[in-house]
Amino acid sequence: MRKLIAAVLTFAASAAIGQTQHTMTFNDLMAIRRVGAPQVSPDGKWIAYDASTIDLPGNYRRSAIYLVPSTGGESKKISDGSRQDEGPVWSPDGRTIAWVSNQAGGAKQIWIYYVASGTTKTLPDLAGGASSLRWTPDGRALLAVSDVYPDCRLEADCVAGKKREQEAKPTQARVLDGLLYRHWKAWQEPTRSHVLLYTLDGTARDMTPGNQDAPPFSVGGGDEFDVSPDITEFVFARNTDEHPEGSTNSDLFITPVTTGKETITRITTRTGADTSPRYSPDGKFIAYRSQARAGYESDQWELWIYNRATKQSTRLAPTFPNWINSFVWAPDGKSIYVTAPEKSKNAIYEIAMDGSFNKLWDEASADALTVSKDGQTLYFERSSLTQPAEIWSLTKGGVAKQVTHDNDKLMASLKLGATGDVWYAGADNTQVQALTVKPPDFDASKKYPMLVLIHGGPQGAWSDAWSYRWNPQMFAAKGYVILMPNPRGSSGYGQKFVEEISRDWGGKVYADIMNGVDNLTAMPWVDGSRLGAAGGSYGGYMVDWILGHSDRFKALVSHAGVYNLESMYGVTEEVWFPEWELGGNPWDNPELYAKWSPNKFVKNFKTPTLVTHGELDFRVPINQGLELFTALQRRNVPSKMVYFPDEGHWILKPQNSKLWYEQVTAWFDQYVKK
Repeated sequence: MRKLIAAVLTFAASAAIGQTQHTMTFNDLMAIRRVGAPQVSPDGKWIAYDASTIDLPGNYRRSAIYLVPSTGGESKKISDGSRQDEGPVWSPDGRTIAWVSNQAGGAKQIWIYYVASGTTKTLPDLAGGASSLRWTPDGRALLAVSDVYPDCRLEADCVAGKKREQEAKPTQARVLDGLLYRHWKAWQEPTRSHVLLYTLDGTARDMTPGNQDAPPFSVGGGDEFDVSPDITEFVFARNTDEHPEGSTNSDLFITPVTTGKETITRITTRTGADTSPRYSPDGKFIAYRSQARAGYESDQWELWIYNRATKQSTRLAPTFPNWINSFVWAPDGKSIYVTAPEKSKNAIYEIAMDGSFNKLWDEASADALTVSKDGQTLYFERSSLTQPAEIWSLTKGGVAKQVTHDNDKLMASLKLGATGDVWYAGADNTQVQALTVKPPDFDASKKYPMLVLIHGGPQGAWSDAWSYRWNPQMFAAKGYVILMPNPRGSSGYGQKFVEEISRDWGGKVYADIMNGVDNLTAMPWVDGSRLGAAGGSYGGYMVDWILGHSDRFKALVSHAGVYNLESMYGVTEEVWFPEWELGGNPWDNPELYAKWSPNKFVKNFKTPTLVTHGELDFRVPINQGLELFTALQRRNVPSKMVYFPDEGHWILKPQNSKLWYEQVTAWFDQYVKK
């Protein structure tokens, strides 16, 4: 890894000859082109992908579709790109590319590009818009996710009538008769997400009828469906539980593609989530990801195989130690390529049908894996703490090579901080890894202030990957040493390590983090008297916990943090989460809620704290930030709150993101640097 980082920095330095390098600013962060997933052409010669740019003055994200030779070279823009063109997919014959776009205004619709002529046309609109496109194997139709009125069966008059009813409502009041009335950042509307079979002449058929979402909200992949190679069968994921707010139990269902035979058959029965189905190239099997336990969204993601002939499922590679994040079949059907967390990397593995597995690549973080039709080359998004996502290729027996170079010039102009990692003893003497970033132009003879960034989840991890929301290089550029610990609950270190945070939110994980602080502040170039810490979601919870349990930090930042566990239970949408993490609800199991709730330690609050939160955050609702800010103010603790009326759990709008970075860095500069 050190050799790879050195090579990247050497390339950047050589490319920057003749121009002045500077430390990264927010404008630089927003200027980076955000490269999307690679889509390889059937003949293997081209890669289609989308890439986004930020219009900071316009407070808007624009995206376009590009083509680049699969061996590397200059990228060519093939879509308008004035709004958002996204998700390109090749037709099976390679003659056309479909994508979705809101170029015409309103919801995204399907557009078609003809490769030979270079011309583009739009298909007839779907009333509920379109996303997550997939061609049928014969190229005669597309599968698309769209919002539909379940009882209309796509009948135009019915849909129009429903829309008129909504527009004519004299009040915006909502009458609620069950939970999951809102989710993530949107209220539940009368529509549901369904998968449509959409022919190129504009005829649509609902493949997932009923009053549930398919794809289901709980797994969130957006493309949780597939069609068999012979186009006789369609598979999809759906959660049919009566109370989905308390359930992660999505299952897989199959239905015939032929009209007039609309039977739907459930093929999985585990009580956890079954999702991401993919037919094998010969159509004999369906591979999918699966979790065993009900209500546990961070159970280990396993790889399972459904045999269509025997109608039996078995787990593939039961000794595989970490989560299966994503996968793609090898074209010969003899193996499956997967991405999986591996310590601080996101690695690529090949898993054979006999269950044996082999690591192919772990130099940084891989995502959006795809494979050429001849099976010889993998393509994927690669990013690291020093390089934003670009498309790379990996040929069997070879080394990874960069295909796109959308950001080379910009990155060559930037001075980035050197990255690394440290291992140290956490709670119970368990080894814990943390990533580190030093300031640009680091001088070991100086002493630097340090910021601790705490990840959310709580089951998640800091990876050697690029980020736009919590970019450590942005903080390092301000002259801070950055510590990014992966304590209990972090993925990539085995499932036991993941599970040791549940029902122990402020226990071993707190020791893991504070031991990491001890480890790095022992370095002669860290000033242990000038420390700050920041985190979001569970990371915000841990900041709130630190606030009541340590006076060691000069300043804290809590973003979208869980503060009052009991009130949090009453307002969050996915109640399975607190019920798993805290062993039930607060009236049947009040002890753990009281034990681990930061609001019980208000009398210890002393550290200057900045609170940031979004009004549309339905995962950790706004009351959590408001309650914390009220307590800080009434305790006369130096504090400030930044409230975003138009954001959810994440701060995404460009100008809001700019304000967030400005406020956070100013807070630390005020209290930590002095």
